[in-house]
Amino acid sequence: MIVASPALRRLASASSSSSRLRSHGPSSLLSRRCGASNPAAAASSSSHSLLSASPFSHFLSSATAATQMRMASSTSAALPRLALFEAVARHDADALAVVHSLSGRSFTYGRLLGDVRRARNRLLEARGKASGDDLDGERVALLVENSYDYVVALLSVLAARAIAVPLSPAFPIPELEYVLNHSEASLLVSSPKFASKAQQVLAAELTSKPAHVELPKHTESADAAAREEVPLEDSAEPGQAGLMLYTSGTTNKPKGVLLPQSVLTAQARSLHEAWEYSPSDHLLHLLPLHHIHGVVNAILTPLLAGSSIEFMFPFNADAVWNRLATPFLPASEVTTNGTTTNGNIPAVSKAPKPKVTFFTAVPTIYSRLLTTHKSLPPPIQDASREAISPSNLRLNISGSAALPTPIKTAWASLSNGNVLLERYGMTEVGMALSCGLSFADRVDASVGWPLPSVQARLVDVDSAEVILPGQEIGPDGRERSGEIQLRGPTIFKEYWHNPAATEKEFTNDNDGQGRWFKTGDVAVRRPVPTAGLNASHQPWAQGPLYFIQGRKSADIIKTGGEKVSALEIERELLSLPQVAEAAVVAVPSGAWGQKVGAVIVLDKAVADKWTPLEMRRALKSRLANYKIPQVMKVVDSIPRNAMGKINKKQLVKAIFADEHSGDEA
Repeated sequence: MIVASPALRRLASASSSSSRLRSHGPSSLLSRRCGASNPAAAASSSSHSLLSASPFSHFLSSATAATQMRMASSTSAALPRLALFEAVARHDADALAVVHSLSGRSFTYGRLLGDVRRARNRLLEARGKASGDDLDGERVALLVENSYDYVVALLSVLAARAIAVPLSPAFPIPELEYVLNHSEASLLVSSPKFASKAQQVLAAELTSKPAHVELPKHTESADAAAREEVPLEDSAEPGQAGLMLYTSGTTNKPKGVLLPQSVLTAQARSLHEAWEYSPSDHLLHLLPLHHIHGVVNAILTPLLAGSSIEFMFPFNADAVWNRLATPFLPASEVTTNGTTTNGNIPAVSKAPKPKVTFFTAVPTIYSRLLTTHKSLPPPIQDASREAISPSNLRLNISGSAALPTPIKTAWASLSNGNVLLERYGMTEVGMALSCGLSFADRVDASVGWPLPSVQARLVDVDSAEVILPGQEIGPDGRERSGEIQLRGPTIFKEYWHNPAATEKEFTNDNDGQGRWFKTGDVAVRRPVPTAGLNASHQPWAQGPLYFIQGRKSADIIKTGGEKVSALEIERELLSLPQVAEAAVVAVPSGAWGQKVGAVIVLDKAVADKWTPLEMRRALKSRLANYKIPQVMKVVDSIPRNAMGKINKKQLVKAIFADEHSGDEA
């Protein structure tokens, strides 16, 4: 018995139901390509050619018809009926989807699926597949800059029912080589900008070399052809489409986190509901695209909602302030080509730009924006403050690292009361917890409540007991801290080719509702009387809130029998005027088990030097004695990754390698 492949069955289904597809059929596509003014004319012309008496002319016309049908097939083949593609097809075709901040190149929703289909067909062609086939879960690596080209490339991989593996163009060749080898990518897709880097990594020692596909740079088009309708298959089967992101390894090599299409859809729908993305939102995108934050929060969810995305990368504080300010500068201050009338204001625009309503970033970005704002020309200062006020910037979000209270307070002051919304997420789960939209629900140091469709619980770090609601305070009167465990449709499927690691990070439950993912992050759950009162509008945002204490492996310091949260100490250090940056780490100690260590970057405008004794005196009224750092190092800078996170294990080795207090074993 011959069994058809899933792709062939889907193709047969699509072919048998082509009349039900929401698009122009092949005949009308053929008529446009042949220059006929209407499908009937094309049919008449085709019929006349095919019925010619000459055998030779019949051969030519048959060959021409076959070529034309192949051309029509390449453009009319349906895309999978993914939730994201259905949403894009429903959006206003003339609405802005993506714009490049610097060049002003803009692209509408009406052309997006057509560009995705053409790119998908390029991928299939590179693998020797027909346009109606798919790649059945093959891994496709992406080396593309932050742009409309990246959006098209990412969606084209999903359209081919393959797994997208975004690469950071900033990675050195050995890191790119590792990801390509580990993911066993069959294709490496690059933009023209990174074609040479793609060739460099392909020249490295790869276990199997993927084929290189260079997708062309997309250009603006205002004609009707750019607003083509694209059919979607009747079947809603996503196949093995998905996304694979690599975690930043600390002691081990990075792990490939597999997020199937169903998980991506659940994550985007959850955020869409919670943060209320809409077609009127304009999101300024400053983030790298090999992290969950930049892909799901700032691309997939806006596209699902019909919002517009403006790419501005890499981050430059002055450029961001200028962009935010542009719509609020007096017309006399900015000309159409972006120059200024008085010569003192930087060029900020070459054409009128919409105001930014949605801004999501990491704490270091907000810190740099606050630092640079005071040096802006007065007109830009005034306009940018108006731009980030609550009446204009609908939502400003901070995540990927703990938000220091001084940054949150300073931003609220600068923006005339706009409060940063904190949330909690990670590569394996997308966004899991979030504060609410009401300002009263954006509680300092809290990451809020489980997002829609997310189940969360705390498991006591000492007893391994589930901390049930109402059991947050222990018999000794202290808050009980527990590991955050999560489950639901937003949780990843597996670590690629690492079943042991996958099994280790999940724990079973006897309630029949599935396994829990062990995040490795520790938190307390705490009621706040003034928060959670907006349940009629956001029913998920009620009850006790979650407050992150840190990673079990790096931020929970066990010193002299006490458990100390590094994040709590960092918050207090950062509230001191002498401290510009701080990282609190666990320093090995024979007598104490671990000592609390602090790595400090001084604010040179306040203090040129600062001693451990001065540090302890400053913290004495703020922290219990056992929480005050026992050792301190002042450095010029603290290394961070692209998302502003600190690798504390490496930091301890680098900074405290020679630290000896006489009590080590």
